[in-house]
Amino acid sequence: MPAAKLKEFLDAQGVKYVTIRHSVAYTAQEVAASAHVRGKEMAKTVVVKLDGALAMAVVPAAQKVDVRRLKDAAGAKVAEIAAEEDFRSTFPECDLGAMPPFGNLYGVPVYLDSRLAEDEEISFNACSHTELMRLSYRDYERLVKPKVVPLTFAR
Repeated sequence: MPAAKLKEFLDAQGVKYVTIRHSVAYTAQEVAASAHVRGKEMAKTVVVKLDGALAMAVVPAAQKVDVRRLKDAAGAKVAEIAAEEDFRSTFPECDLGAMPPFGNLYGVPVYLDSRLAEDEEISFNACSHTELMRLSYRDYERLVKPKVVPLTFAR
């Protein structure tokens, strides 16, 4: 079951979503394959530090965060991938590595790769390694208000 905080938030906002159970998978690409979701619609949440503060970089499953692009987009002096010990306590109800891209629920800003904004739907881990959620991209953007910028290595 998705984290109660996420489910309650979506329900309170009247958002339609689908929860998909799948076999245990740890990488975003494995999750997409297991749940039969197109990889470009599967969002991977990467916790980062911008000038020492936590943030989320959300990119397509098969992509990697270009830290230089993230730093520029955030106007930060220093951008780096956060270590697990830096953020474990920020997402207490989530399995490590399965955080949903809803930084607004955890008090952290969200930077979303512009490629994800090209699709009608977005899918993401629902706080576990056996469930994902899918909802309309419009609803996601309306609720989270991510900063949409290029975050991955150029094509």
